[in-house]
Amino acid sequence: MNKLNISLIVPAKDEQESIPELSQWISRVMQQHGFSYEVIFVDDGSTDGTWEEIQKQNLINSSFKGVKFNRNFGKSAALHTAFKLAEGDVVITMDADLQDSPDEIPELYRLIKEEGFQLVSGWKKKRHDPISKTIPSKFFNYVTSKISGISLHDFNCGLKAYHHQVVKNISVYGEMHRYIPVIAKWAGFTKITEKVVEHRERKYGVSKFGWERFVRGFLDLLSITFIGRFAQRPMHFFGTWGIISFLFGLGFTVKILYDKIDSVFISKIPLKREVTEQPIFYLALVALVVGVQLFLTGFIAELLARQSVSKKKYLVIDRVGINETAESIKSKVQSLK
Repeated sequence: MNKLNISLIVPAKDEQESIPELSQWISRVMQQHGFSYEVIFVDDGSTDGTWEEIQKQNLINSSFKGVKFNRNFGKSAALHTAFKLAEGDVVITMDADLQDSPDEIPELYRLIKEEGFQLVSGWKKKRHDPISKTIPSKFFNYVTSKISGISLHDFNCGLKAYHHQVVKNISVYGEMHRYIPVIAKWAGFTKITEKVVEHRERKYGVSKFGWERFVRGFLDLLSITFIGRFAQRPMHFFGTWGIISFLFGLGFTVKILYDKIDSVFISKIPLKREVTEQPIFYLALVALVVGVQLFLTGFIAELLARQSVSKKKYLVIDRVGINETAESIKSKVQSLK
């Protein structure tokens, strides 16, 4: 069996109205360029008829497939699950709200296959979003670029293309979907670029944007940065700071002992305050204890890092077009009539 050219992944939550139009648009682009493809919709706990629309698209075109979550797990969970299912040589992600244009697919595919990039991130240079969303987004993109060392203008753009090796070797969770380029870089995929893409106004539904996403996103950025650098060598972080703290504490201790010895045996000038009444005594005590604790934390983390880490499982309660039996397909056809 020949490998598919493209796996297109489309997370969707309450996008019942967008699915039919988006599906037709995708089919038209794929047919015009002769791509072999699959489209994997991920229904992330929709409360409308999104899943029924996905099932209908599968009946119309078997290249359209889908998975349905039992509840809303978030975009990262949707991408993580679909990445494991994707069979295409190039994997492309886009949002289901029609703000991403499927017409960008051929050029994204070319950049991966012909230019040799491992990840291509869309850049919505001209946005059709309120200023309350664009200003914070620019700030976080700037901070992320500086921290990660990746020169991208729009980390959060849902329209991205990946070489299949990238998606098979990274894990996405929490709110970390916005930082996939950072995760990919830490995994060793450094051929990353961006492409200016069209950003369309929302046609149906309402935006899922919320300020809390930026708070969680910033914390996730710190987590990615820490894990990327120290996940395999936590002792380098905890041990370094532990040693620094311990040395400070040791220095304070030496100073206290010297002053005490000097007052008793050398100058014989009594101390103005007893050792236990001096702030430096408590600083020394705290620094020594913290230093030892950090070192032990690094030691324990080092042991844990060497053990296999179990990955979180997301509950998929239904599928369409993916490992289905003839009986299950027949029953779904009858239920939709």
